Amino acid sequence: MTSEPSQQPVIDFQKLRLDGVYRMNDADELMLRIKVPAGVLSVEQALKAAELAERYAGARLHLTTRGSIELHRVRHSDLAAIGRGLAAVGLTSRGACGGAVRGIACSTSFSPNFALTQSLARRLHRHFAGNPHFEGLPKKFKIAVEDGYRGARHLIQDVGLVLVAVTEGEARYDVWVGGGLGREPQAALKLEEQVAEAHLLPLVEAVVRTYARHTPAGKRLKHLLRLVGEETFCRLLQDELATRPRTLAPGGLDAAPAPPAATPPVTAGIFAGDLDAALLRKLAGLARSYAGSYLAITADQNLAFAPLNTEDRAALLEKLVAAGLRGDTPQEQTTLRVCVGNHACRMGLSPTREVAQGMLKAMPDQARTLSWAISGCPNSCSQAQLADFGVVTSRLVKEEDGERRPRFDLYQRQGTQLGEKIREGLTQAELMEAVSRTA
Repeated sequence: MTSEPSQQPVIDFQKLRLDGVYRMNDADELMLRIKVPAGVLSVEQALKAAELAERYAGARLHLTTRGSIELHRVRHSDLAAIGRGLAAVGLTSRGACGGAVRGIACSTSFSPNFALTQSLARRLHRHFAGNPHFEGLPKKFKIAVEDGYRGARHLIQDVGLVLVAVTEGEARYDVWVGGGLGREPQAALKLEEQVAEAHLLPLVEAVVRTYARHTPAGKRLKHLLRLVGEETFCRLLQDELATRPRTLAPGGLDAAPAPPAATPPVTAGIFAGDLDAALLRKLAGLARSYAGSYLAITADQNLAFAPLNTEDRAALLEKLVAAGLRGDTPQEQTTLRVCVGNHACRMGLSPTREVAQGMLKAMPDQARTLSWAISGCPNSCSQAQLADFGVVTSRLVKEEDGERRPRFDLYQRQGTQLGEKIREGLTQAELMEAVSRTA
């Protein structure tokens, strides 16, 4: 008697997106994105991420520009175990992909207002993360809290909150809405100025609800603003606010890091945001010994520490050198944001890490003081339009030998708005020549 062949389970990759999972390739390898509240990891969370990477993702991790961590080449059969491991240290991947409020990005500049912005970002994270009322949105919805206008990341958020004043212990924020990159870059517009923190969560929630009610499937908030105009959008928003309270009850204790000491922070440069689990373990150990038991993922895909005093800072720098992070290589010294490209993304059109290495070799020394970014597709996950010079892989072109090769567009940012395209359709060789002429 012959037994029936076992049936492989049918995987609904679309449904997996809300759990922070994307299909990487036709071999059904997966990318799982971990939400890191406000981009700050405790030592225990960092060690757990390293452990999960070792078990299920080839011992590699990727740091994103929004302060998240990605595990690549994960198998569907391992997702439940990874989820349990994350939950054990207070992390989740829920809502890190798909039509949901994504992880709340937060400035990690360790400014004097670091604790204020961290506290707000964590309150927003608690409210939106895994909340079914804010899932099943038309598309992704990104929120960021910044402690100032440096870096201009508020321009590319669905909601950007920029700390502009602290008066009598009350933080006030400018509120920006409707920004985004991708194939149709659009800078956010200022919705309100100097909004008291107590009003922010109801306001942000009303923006999300307005977006959900009035935006076609597959479109971002920027599309709604283009469709109805600023005046109509503000009216729709006021209609939403009229049904809900305009103030927020005072919060309780927030599990945010203590304000950094006067000691300058220390940054470990992680080229392209890619590191192995063993290195993350070492860095977590250094954070435990010399930096208050936490470390932060920066918007430039590095890891930053806030040493408690000058002695700890000196010891931390010495230990980083021993770990191979001397800080004197072009990879560590140059601000160069890099998405995973076709190494680990189904949308990727170019091998971004190799292109980035070529750019580092091509650029003159004076250009290393500038900020750079390269995106492997037009989605611009590396925030190319916010760099002094940004590169976007725009398409593949079939050449005479029959091979399809990438073409690149070069952007330059001057002033306070998004960068503008200055060259397009470059071959890789032409891109390197253009980089060699920048300064």
